This record gives sequence, C-alpha cells and structure tokens, in this order.
Amino acid sequence: MNRISIGVDLGGTNLRIAAVDEQGALLEKVTLGTKVSLGRDRVIDDMCDAIQRVSVKYKDSAPLLGIGIGVPGIIDMQTGLLRESPNLPGWADYPVRAEIERRLNTIVVLGNDANVAALGEEWLGAAKGFADMAMVTLGTGVGGGLVLGGKIWHGANGMAGEWGHATVEPEGHPCGCGNRGCLEQYASAPAVVRMAREAIATNGGSALARAANSNPEFSAKSIYNLAIQGDEDARRIFRYMGRCLGIVLATLVNSLNLPIYVIGGGVSSAWEAFSPAMFEELRRRSIVYAATAPDDPSAIKEGASAHVEAGPGPKTIVTRALLGSDAGLYGAARLPMIAGARR
Repeated sequence: MNRISIGVDLGGTNLRIAAVDEQGALLEKVTLGTKVSLGRDRVIDDMCDAIQRVSVKYKDSAPLLGIGIGVPGIIDMQTGLLRESPNLPGWADYPVRAEIERRLNTIVVLGNDANVAALGEEWLGAAKGFADMAMVTLGTGVGGGLVLGGKIWHGANGMAGEWGHATVEPEGHPCGCGNRGCLEQYASAPAVVRMAREAIATNGGSALARAANSNPEFSAKSIYNLAIQGDEDARRIFRYMGRCLGIVLATLVNSLNLPIYVIGGGVSSAWEAFSPAMFEELRRRSIVYAATAPDDPSAIKEGASAHVEAGPGPKTIVTRALLGSDAGLYGAARLPMIAGARR
C-alpha cells in the first residue's frame, strides 16, 4: 500500500500544508495565512487542524508516515526546539516538535526551511538523480542546504549551509549577523534594491530613479525588468550580484567537489541577468570548476543528471532550481520518509 507524509512550509506570512506520497505525487495542498500576531499557539492550532483534515481524507487508503515541517530559523535537531527565527517573533526556544506531536500523536520531523528546500530539489527537482548536492537560496535573505547521501547534512549544531554569511567583500556593507560584506548583502532581494538606491543617489536622472519615483513598490523585480530592457545601471547591479555569488560558489566547488549546485529562491528568477557574471567568476576562481565545467553551463536548466558524465569524466553542474516555492513542501514531506527508512 502506498504511504503518504504531510509536508508543512511554515513561513512568516503563509502556512502551506501538502500530502505527498512516496513516489512524490502531490495529492493535496492547503494554503493558510500565518497569524503570527495572534501568538504561536494559534499558529500551531491552525497548522494541526489543517494537517488533521488532510490526513483524515487518506487514512483508509494511504497510511501516514509522519509530519515534516520546514521552519525558518535555527533548530536544535536533538530537542526539536526552535532556537531563533527572525520571521516568527516570540518563538525563541519554543518546543515546536513536542507541541505538534502532543496534538497529533504522530512522528514529527523538523528541518530548516532552506535545508528542506534543498532536499526537495534533490528528490524531485533540479538535482534529481544525485545523492549529493548543495543549494543556495536567494530571497529576502540568502541561505542554503547541503544534502549528502540523500540526507540533509546538518553539521554539529544544525547550522550547516549558511552560505549567505560567507564574506565576499571584507570591508563591505554591514550585515545583521555582525559581519561585513556577507553574500546576503549583495545577492538577496533587499540587497538588489539597496544597491539600486545607492546608484540612484549618484544619478537622480537615471531610469532606475524614474522607476523608483513612479513605483511605490519598487523591488528587485522592477530592477530586473530594467536590466532585461537593457538599462546599464540595472545590468551593472546584477553583474555585481553574479560576481559575488560566483565567489562563494567557487569556494563551495573547491571545498566540496559535489556533482551539482542548485540556485533557488525568488531572486533566482533573475538568472538571465546575473548568471553570466556568476559563471565567469566561478570559472576564474575555481580550479575544480574550470577543469570540470560543461561546455555550455548556462544551457543546463533541467535533466541535469544527463550532463554529469558527458565528456571526459564527471562534470560540475550549476543550475537553477525547478520546484519553485514547492521545493520546501516536497522536502518537508520527504523528511518522515527518510526517518522511516532509517528505523
């Protein structure tokens, strides 16, 4: 009998729940607002109610393996405590796993949201067919995940994969983590907007300035649209973003020598604008990548496993994510399946 698990993507704005079977088929998806202002107990109650409604529909035809939850923040993997989460104020040191297990009386597996997104892309997305991969997520911040042998590599404290806080400019822009010049300050959506406003400050008559003045929701997407239209100021921002991303990817490739690296998150939709500079920097800074790059790395968008053995020896693939915002849902659903296989 085919079994299912419930994947949960717990975000600061939206709460998404999905039933997924062991073959990766999405059976049902529910989206709710995350009512953070009403307190963590209300959010957990809403989550558990939705999980129960979904699981009851399949209880006779598909046994439930458990619940997997992707959470934004630092998780103590041993205790199931959410140590800290900027998107969930008031949740510090909250026993998320214990509270949900108490309400639902089933297995609950937690994971950092970027880690579970990486697992989703490894299972069903851009890295399908690879047991080892790394992912970089570009969104409001920059995060990432590392999957080795088909399982998330958490590190000693559950904090592996924090690529966003790798230094790309030693005396660069201050970061909220306390460092300066972190990748997050040059490759996230807020960073793109900040760099645009810095450019506007020196040229108030530019197309960037006109776009910012006419659009109260001036965003990274607005800047990307200008770049695609050929605006040189906007293109320069994305070239710089690509350069910074290439620096960090070069370190990952040289250090890990994995077969595939996946770039995801909302800002990855600007791939056309930043990836040429990223690949140029990556090839220049990584001896491993220079020796193992595919002939046309920018052309690899899906089916990456077909490229890994092409030519003399395995290739190093750097490509866009395929699952979009559902990567975290699929990865979260995968967590109980892996946990069940280990028992």
